[in-house]
Amino acid sequence: MSETGANVAADPAPPKWRIIGPGLVVAATGVGAVDLVATLIAGSKYGYALLWCVVVGCVMKVVLVEGAGRWSLSTGRTIFEGWQSLGKWATWYFGIYIVIWGFVYGAAAMAGTGLPLASLFPFMSVTWWGILSGLVGLALVWFGRYSAVEKVCAVLVGLMFVAMVGAAALTVPNLPDMLGGLVPTIPSGEGIVYVLSLAGGVGGTITLAAYGYWLREKGWVTPRHMKVMRLDNRVAYTVTGIFVLATLIVGAELLYSANIAVSTGDRGLLDLSEVLQDRYGEWAGKIFLVGFWAAAMSSLIGVWNGVSLMFADFSARVRKLAPNHPDGLAHGRFYRGYILWLTFPPMVMMFLGRPVVLILAYGVLGAFFMPFLAITLLVLLNSERVPAEWRNRVWSNVAMSIIALAFVALAANELWGQVSKFV
Repeated sequence: MSETGANVAADPAPPKWRIIGPGLVVAATGVGAVDLVATLIAGSKYGYALLWCVVVGCVMKVVLVEGAGRWSLSTGRTIFEGWQSLGKWATWYFGIYIVIWGFVYGAAAMAGTGLPLASLFPFMSVTWWGILSGLVGLALVWFGRYSAVEKVCAVLVGLMFVAMVGAAALTVPNLPDMLGGLVPTIPSGEGIVYVLSLAGGVGGTITLAAYGYWLREKGWVTPRHMKVMRLDNRVAYTVTGIFVLATLIVGAELLYSANIAVSTGDRGLLDLSEVLQDRYGEWAGKIFLVGFWAAAMSSLIGVWNGVSLMFADFSARVRKLAPNHPDGLAHGRFYRGYILWLTFPPMVMMFLGRPVVLILAYGVLGAFFMPFLAITLLVLLNSERVPAEWRNRVWSNVAMSIIALAFVALAANELWGQVSKFV
């Protein structure tokens, strides 16, 4: 059950909203180091030409997260229960995906937190700092309630915001050029798939589907929370948009003008910290590394909590347990079992490298998750499973259809890219 108890729906008091809510958690979890580097590289290569992609990406995620939240609040059912109602194929896909995804993501998340810490405190390696971060995340979500996760994520988002927005302010952005970047254009030499990849990377994948579970933990569980959920979602992705915009500004002003390239992957942020240090002093590089760590750590904590809630629900539903059975809720045995899966087996990958077959399966299954989410939400929210007043309206159907088509195109491109690496 949620922290507020089972009688939320009976409480006559109107729902309350504060700036810190499940939306901020899902947004903070979804914006990781790799997303930031992709945006940074876009700014370093094209200046502000792809600024409009940041806006499109945030709108896409607002639509999908609102849909996931609307499903949960209007039906009282989890997103996995919705998928399960579509047939066994959805259960099989999600079950295989979440197991492989957790193993590979666990190693990537711990390595992502280890990189900035090893640069700030070089007496330990990236591997050992990453392992320590994973154990800290495990302890927080194992013993702490959702309210603790929310507060810690809020602090980390604050650090991220100060570091990246501060770096953008140092560069003194060119406002006329920024406004010009809001006009949709595709840079010469790049296809629509590259543009969609940048837009699609703003703010998470599987963690978008975890939103309904965080709503439950928050105590927002009925249609009367619909308005507050929508406000929470919009504010969260406005914050995300500002944060990613700041990343693009840094790329455009600091790297594009000086023709400086950074590495792909998490190491691109280490490169940026060195550029900031050379340009503005050691303090600027250190502050940015703290923000880099905060971005990586918020993603780790959010996944350790939110995706573990999804796995617990999946396991309980497959076993046909009662909806409120303790094993299927936070701190139940399935929840804690997945936390252990995220933390300890991936440590082996950090020492031994990443097995080719597993990475291929991860890439292929991952390519299909966003179109899976978009298409299934489109089906569920137009069906009789949802009360008529909360079904999709015309604009929602148009938006979700466009998003679904965009992610299908990205999935095809990603699938080809993954397979071509190994053939």
